[in-house]
Amino acid sequence: MPDEDANAPDTDVLPGSRKRKQRELTPTQRALALLVRREHSRKELARKLAERGIESEAASVAIERLTGDGWQSDARFAEMLVRTRAAHGQGPLRIRAELGTHGLDRDTIETAIEAFGGDWRQAARDLARRRFGPDLASADPAQRRKAADFLYRRGFDGDTVRLALRSDPED
Repeated sequence: MPDEDANAPDTDVLPGSRKRKQRELTPTQRALALLVRREHSRKELARKLAERGIESEAASVAIERLTGDGWQSDARFAEMLVRTRAAHGQGPLRIRAELGTHGLDRDTIETAIEAFGGDWRQAARDLARRRFGPDLASADPAQRRKAADFLYRRGFDGDTVRLALRSDPED
């Protein structure tokens, strides 16, 4: 009697499709796959490759190659992070601190902050007005203190916070 299972359809493959053998990606290909989604710092890219089982030396070689080819740039990553965090209402102090956690040097961080084309004072003023209303200058001291604390937590410095809470933006 012939083996009935030999002629049975393969349940793992859909009808009309071919079984494809998945090939293992190289460390460079894995790093590139991460970079095409969004910018990453060198430190972040190395960490993610390690999480995926790539040895640190192979990851370093892959990152060096991608950096040399222009696919990875800490400066570009820093500028992107500054833009996105500023757009979400964070101030320069908080952004600087976050950039530092990504292993970026002081010059790269300062260059990215300076390259930001926005006005930090106006950003703080707009954020406070949206959160606490347009009449902060005449609000009671407790409300003004809440607004100031909010802006400090968001990463704005003292001068920026004081100017944001004034009634005349030209002061």
